[in-house]
Amino acid sequence: MRILIVKLGAIGDVIHTLPSLAVLRAALPDAEISWVVESRSAEILRGNPLIDNLIEIDTRSIRGTRVDELLPELRRQIKELRGHKFDVALDFQGLLKSAVIAKISGAKRRVGFSRATLREPASRLLLTETVNTDPGTHVIRKNLGLIAGALKIDVPATGFQFPIDTSGHLDEAERIIERAGENFAVLNPAGGWVTKLWPAENYGRLADKIWENYGIVPIVAIGPAETELADRVSAASRSGKTVVTQPGLKGFFELVRRARVYVGGDTGPTHIAVAAGAPIVGIFGPTEWWRNGSTNLDDICVERTDIACRIDCHRRTCNNWICMDIDVDTVFAAVAARLDRAKQ
Repeated sequence: MRILIVKLGAIGDVIHTLPSLAVLRAALPDAEISWVVESRSAEILRGNPLIDNLIEIDTRSIRGTRVDELLPELRRQIKELRGHKFDVALDFQGLLKSAVIAKISGAKRRVGFSRATLREPASRLLLTETVNTDPGTHVIRKNLGLIAGALKIDVPATGFQFPIDTSGHLDEAERIIERAGENFAVLNPAGGWVTKLWPAENYGRLADKIWENYGIVPIVAIGPAETELADRVSAASRSGKTVVTQPGLKGFFELVRRARVYVGGDTGPTHIAVAAGAPIVGIFGPTEWWRNGSTNLDDICVERTDIACRIDCHRRTCNNWICMDIDVDTVFAAVAARLDRAKQ
């Protein structure tokens, strides 16, 4: 069987689909599995031995949202798709452009989510089948529900696997740990939306509390465009113990898996930290922990539950932005509780 996974990005979305890849490969060891992904989100998938063909595209170069505008550019970018003669394309993205890619692939069956859980319902018209999934479930379980319905595969309820090839990236993590020492926490102040950001200055104050109370060195891990955030964290820290680093995604995976605790919002690095099995404290505002957060019951989410507008709003901008007004002491208490759970 030749299977195409359509999950374009972002990083967190790709991470949330990895357990489905692991289940597919275990259930169908002889299948040829391909994955089409945005180039900007592809690093975490490169070298993965469970993927036979990784097909990278750049849909940012595509303007317009009408099918007749999408088709010509997508055809140019993914002309190799048809050569694989796919039996089934699984659209985990739920967007018009992902459904168009599934259509262009030539797959006989194009399976996606039912209309109620599609991000862009019009994409349903390009699918041959849909699968009903519970809209109130974690996105990992939603994705597993798609392959269970499409291919009649038994899927796990817990114990998810996140296959990531980090060979060649161990030294990157080791160099960072040499600077910080073995006893460290990882803090990530970034987020794809401004509404997901806990103030960077709060991370600096939290870093001091972690150092002063536990002697744990706070590592501030950032991406290429996030140096300003890191500067604000360091400026707010009085201890002078913060270590700022900018690892690649796979180096970050190897780093965070050895951390005493990880603190961050709903962003790609947090999902990588979950995949790595790090003890997590998540700080969530406009998005939901039950949907996007960790499935490890020992991990902790800090969120505002005392405001009516907080429920699953998904706003990228907001004129009443109070959901991330969470004091440092509250987050530190969660860190202390998570450290205690890890010790037990």
